[in-house]
Amino acid sequence: MARPNLRHQFWIDRGGTFTDCIHRDRLTGAIRVTKVLSSDQAPLLGIRQLLDLRAGDPIPPAEVRMGTTLATNALLERGGCRTVLVADEGFGDLSWIGDQTRPDLFALDIEKPEPLAEKVIEVAARMTADGSVLRPLDVAVVRRALHEALEHGAKSVAVSLIHAYREGALEGQVAAIATELGFAHISLSHEVSNELGLLGRTDTTTANAYLTPLLTQYMRKLEQELGQGRLRMMQSNGGLVDASAFIGRNAVLSGPAAGVVATGAVADELGVAEAIGFDMGGTSTDVSRYAGQLSRVFESQVGGIRIRAPMIELHTVAAGGGSICRLEAKRMTVGPHSASADPGPICYGKPGAKELTLTDVSLCLGRLAEDRFPFALNEDKPRKKLERVAAELRAGGVERDPEEVAHGFLRVATENMAAAIQKVSVGRGHDVRTHALVVFGGAGGQYACLIARRLGIRRLIFHPYAGVLSAFGMGVANFEWHGERDAGRATLDDPLPERWESDFSLLEQSGRTALASDAGPDAHWNVRRQVALRYRGTEATLAVDWTDARGMRAAFEALHRREFGYTRPGHAVEAATLRVAVELRSAKPELPQVEAGSGEPIRRTKLWSAGTLVEAPVYLRESLPVRREIHGPALVLDATGTVVVDVGFVAMRNERDYLIVRDTQVGDARELAETGVDPVLLEVFHNQFKSIAEQMGIVLQRTAMSTNIRDRLDFSCAVFDSRGGLVANAPHIPVHLGAMSESVRAVLAAHPDTKPGQVFATNDPAAGGSHLPDITVVTPVHDAEGVLRFVVASRGHHADVGGLTPGSMPPSSTRLDEEGVVLRNLAIVENGAFGERLLRQALSAGPHPARNPDENLADIQAQIAANEKGMQLLDALLERYGMDVVSAYMQHIQDNAAELTTRAIERLADGEHEFEDQLDDGARIAVRVTVRGGAMEIDFAGTDRALDSNLNAPRAVTMAAILYVLRVLVGKPIPLNSGCMRPVRVHIPKGSLLDPEPERAVAAGNVETSQRIVDVLFGALGLAAASQGTMNNITLGDDRFAYYETLGGGVGATKDRAGASGVHTHMTNSKCTDPEVLETRFPIRVRRFELRHGSGGAGAQPGGDGLVRELEFLSPMRVSVVSERRKVPPYGMRGGDPGAPGMNLLNGKQLAHRVSVEVSPGDVLRVETPGGGGWGDPR
Repeated sequence: MARPNLRHQFWIDRGGTFTDCIHRDRLTGAIRVTKVLSSDQAPLLGIRQLLDLRAGDPIPPAEVRMGTTLATNALLERGGCRTVLVADEGFGDLSWIGDQTRPDLFALDIEKPEPLAEKVIEVAARMTADGSVLRPLDVAVVRRALHEALEHGAKSVAVSLIHAYREGALEGQVAAIATELGFAHISLSHEVSNELGLLGRTDTTTANAYLTPLLTQYMRKLEQELGQGRLRMMQSNGGLVDASAFIGRNAVLSGPAAGVVATGAVADELGVAEAIGFDMGGTSTDVSRYAGQLSRVFESQVGGIRIRAPMIELHTVAAGGGSICRLEAKRMTVGPHSASADPGPICYGKPGAKELTLTDVSLCLGRLAEDRFPFALNEDKPRKKLERVAAELRAGGVERDPEEVAHGFLRVATENMAAAIQKVSVGRGHDVRTHALVVFGGAGGQYACLIARRLGIRRLIFHPYAGVLSAFGMGVANFEWHGERDAGRATLDDPLPERWESDFSLLEQSGRTALASDAGPDAHWNVRRQVALRYRGTEATLAVDWTDARGMRAAFEALHRREFGYTRPGHAVEAATLRVAVELRSAKPELPQVEAGSGEPIRRTKLWSAGTLVEAPVYLRESLPVRREIHGPALVLDATGTVVVDVGFVAMRNERDYLIVRDTQVGDARELAETGVDPVLLEVFHNQFKSIAEQMGIVLQRTAMSTNIRDRLDFSCAVFDSRGGLVANAPHIPVHLGAMSESVRAVLAAHPDTKPGQVFATNDPAAGGSHLPDITVVTPVHDAEGVLRFVVASRGHHADVGGLTPGSMPPSSTRLDEEGVVLRNLAIVENGAFGERLLRQALSAGPHPARNPDENLADIQAQIAANEKGMQLLDALLERYGMDVVSAYMQHIQDNAAELTTRAIERLADGEHEFEDQLDDGARIAVRVTVRGGAMEIDFAGTDRALDSNLNAPRAVTMAAILYVLRVLVGKPIPLNSGCMRPVRVHIPKGSLLDPEPERAVAAGNVETSQRIVDVLFGALGLAAASQGTMNNITLGDDRFAYYETLGGGVGATKDRAGASGVHTHMTNSKCTDPEVLETRFPIRVRRFELRHGSGGAGAQPGGDGLVRELEFLSPMRVSVVSERRKVPPYGMRGGDPGAPGMNLLNGKQLAHRVSVEVSPGDVLRVETPGGGGWGDPR
């Protein structure tokens, strides 16, 4: 709350392109607005402009509320404070390893985000999972290491020790030493993020240490200029805080959060029950959903860094005014790259501006008026750029004039932004058509009507300050403090811990103390105590208000059913985190009543609307009459933006100066489109089909019961044509995606006359399956006449389908029936009715049936639900475009992939390219790749016969590896689809280990041999040295529990880049379990999880390093390891050295590459994963 003597209030949003500033005079209520280009001085420049002051004039006492992208930019650009991290011995590389996944599934040269700390100090001190000290801190060693870091220029210290969330004494000792030495800032993990999960807590603590000094320095400079004024900052959680308490972990969504707060304020004022916030700025668009209260998440990633903090929930898409528009691979694309503020769009006229952007497109289509733009715009340069694109299209046989080209880019951008809105609405089970669209941001009004019509939203709301609504959000925000503490995994079946009451009280008192200085006479305190709950054994939590155990369980199960579609009666519910939110509320500023204007337009202009150029009136917002409708097409100009009222929409100004826009169009919403290929629709359908697969994946993840699918994300979803050709997929697991087409074709061959209401399940390796735990659910999609048109399918790795060992991956299996039950194209739904009895019988059949068929049934029903979502979305696409157009574009997308694959093959040297490699047991994989022009033949003749072991790879897995290599070869963001295979002929010898007989064991072929197939193909093509060539599968457990994980390793180098280290490669991309989580759940101690330094092969470009995972067992159990590259090292290329082979050691003694052993308490398993091969002579 402002002090009474602070007459002036400023609400400022420092964005990526512009800084928006609002001044409110508390005495008169008058409001003024300005926009300035973003810079460090922009807030001060805006304040002086609004007060009519000259540069250097003193600023009178004022309350300034500000949101800033400073922290976000520092993370993205790595421009924070020089920081040293103190970590446990053996965990110094954790920030580098992350969760071992790679950010781009098909990138040959893997780029992992750089850690923030420039140095890591490993200390031998160690705590156990219960918070007791296993080894004390060596104070002298820590002091020497910190002193050395200080001498080398480190300014800030982050301390993150394992299990410190239980007890922070060890971290406190390190802090005392760092304080004594004179470090400027110290962040302790148990203070910054007091929750289970070492990786998230370490990243958050390091980010806090990295960002806070930068923020503090910037705010001090502002406060010096503000004199006696007060500076308050917007936090990521949507609450304000005094500048002195503004820290790095709470700053990463500082600006966007205010826009969501303002969306809620608008909805509440107008009585809107459900609203979508649409904030389109210069570099990106943020979308959010509001339904009576702000929705928050508690972990997110920014710049590859995990940030654990309460944050406003929003979804960002790379489509802003500065998004670059290009013609690429016959597709018209918008984003993800941006021209940003500098050099900006071509029309800004800045030196160095060369790229066509959405702002340029809008200007040329008359959808952006210059009248109130802060500087002059140049339309000639972007028009010339559009003419060049039109000429490129004409050269390819597509006739488009410049306006039509611009309209094409407009349509693509509209689709991208509509898809983002669907993710926060439809993707969460909400009907987007029941929402109002609250439009803001400098560019929002130019696109809002198009997006609303695309989504079926009938009502749009433009606040009087829509162009600067995030800044206005600062003015209506409350002061907030959020704190959390670990809940100790207590279950609701047991008496609730007495310490919770004291923990809640301490957290509440901390919040009240933090906000006390902002509490004025009219302030109202609001405190919310919540417990984050989850089913035991799962990761996802849901927060409920604190009450008695019965009430919390009821609330949790109601939430769980709404969010995930099911509950688990009788299953233990455990508490993960205690959370307290302290809110200080005060009176909100009121908008003044407005006077009606004349309603006369200031001029008329040419405007592109409804697919053509039309003449439209241009109105000043303040000149509009009150409660009188203005029919589109029209432009309405306010102080900070242009609102386009498209054909079929009407706009009305109310007494508070809101502009309410309604869609009056009724009837058929089908879009007119031809079946011939169009560069705009090619990109639109590319994104549409991909979005369908992504939304299928969201449903599957949300409704699945098993940890494997819901938490490890070991599943894939895809869309197919009526012949089983893969059309599009979400970026899931490569070994699934390439093989699923074979499964779909096998189902269609076994059931040539599918009928509506049928669904099938298969895991048969002889008919498209990969290995038995991977169950594929296939749903044919028919038209109204019952003709098969499309297919949707989902594949999930089930926790167990039977077999010799739990997990269905026995190291010693020699026959398929030893690995579990086989589902052969089984009809599991007939006429829409789920055949539970039939499926349960199938899962219970054979010599080694499934151990938990109830979980299998639940996950299969989740897969059916995911497929149902895919059908619904395809139906919506058919309603919009018609069967002929949708079917045509399924083929056009595959044609486009075929053409790009052909071009990629043409870049290879003609001739025969041979390569072979051996598995660790001596089995040979040989390939000859023949390249002629744009065609390729792949022949695996010379590969050994099928093996008596389980390293045989089903034909579908071999084909998946080939498809993956081709997609990598293309090197462009196209969907992985069957078109990639058209220029390629493949020969796989029947009965070989790459196409084994149906009864052969295949459990390890899917996870191990698949990696080696990629290696020999890359070797033949000379693309890269060998990567680790294994997934390093570890299974452990006893009669009470089972655990399975895979480990990343080193990446093979290429001619252009060194190999990445400690990451999953090629055919998998699954996450590893956090060390603290692993130790808390199982009788295991993780002694090391670090890079295997020096294991990458030397070369002009060295190979990446593998990993070291060292596990100490605290109780007897059985441990199985299935691995490769323990004898035959990953090869180098062009004179590069091979990577180091992996090693499996138990108590220092080497184990075989496939082994199952009994272990006792105190035994230590050490797995050293292979390094990648080097490229080029290291000398």
